[in-house]
Amino acid sequence: MNNDFQEAEDLLFDIVDLLKVNGKGETVVIACPPAVYLEMATDIAIENDFLIGAQNCSQFDSGAYTGEISPVMISSIGVTHVIIGHSERRAYFGETNQIISAKVDAVIRNEMVPIFCCGEVKSERESGIHFDVVKRQVSEALFHLEGEKIENLIIAYEPVWAIGTGLTATPEQAQEMHAFIRGIIGGRYGEKVSANSTILYGGSCNAKNARELFSQPDVDGGLIGGASLKAEDFVTIINSF
Repeated sequence: MNNDFQEAEDLLFDIVDLLKVNGKGETVVIACPPAVYLEMATDIAIENDFLIGAQNCSQFDSGAYTGEISPVMISSIGVTHVIIGHSERRAYFGETNQIISAKVDAVIRNEMVPIFCCGEVKSERESGIHFDVVKRQVSEALFHLEGEKIENLIIAYEPVWAIGTGLTATPEQAQEMHAFIRGIIGGRYGEKVSANSTILYGGSCNAKNARELFSQPDVDGGLIGGASLKAEDFVTIINSF
């Protein structure tokens, strides 16, 4: 929840200008601004070869849910992705695995791609239950889906203890959890679906550590937070593959 309208527009154009100079190779770039800027962002994205995602949506398509934003509304303005189950939504707004599962279904129903977030807090990692926590989040929210739908969505692992704390999971810790997530997908849906699944890392990834994180075999990209607010840093991360 950052930037007023003009700041957000300037940031997107700064990113566009830097990408024209630096390129982005095969990297798929998805910008996820606050909901009130989505239409502005899609207008810019259409001309500049990147995609737009929303930060959240309702699990309901319409109805008496004042203040909510439905996936129908979001899809209708050209948004292609929606972040679902971000750790802040879980922590501050009480989103359970069941609510998140319903939101995943709503996004898919409206022909967009969920970016499904999962991850453990510091106490869960310290007590050694981090794998159990992530397995429960993934299985309860996603394992009702058919294999094709799992293959087409994006999973983002975000160690909550490494978000905005100055801490970062080591490349080895990131790889370990990503491999674990890929393994549980494989156990449920088979090796082909597992191999084709996209798993992003989202815990204090920045311009300095991105290349090392992305070099891990099961890390397919990043869910970038604070570093995306600086155009130069964000484009450096984009070019870290």
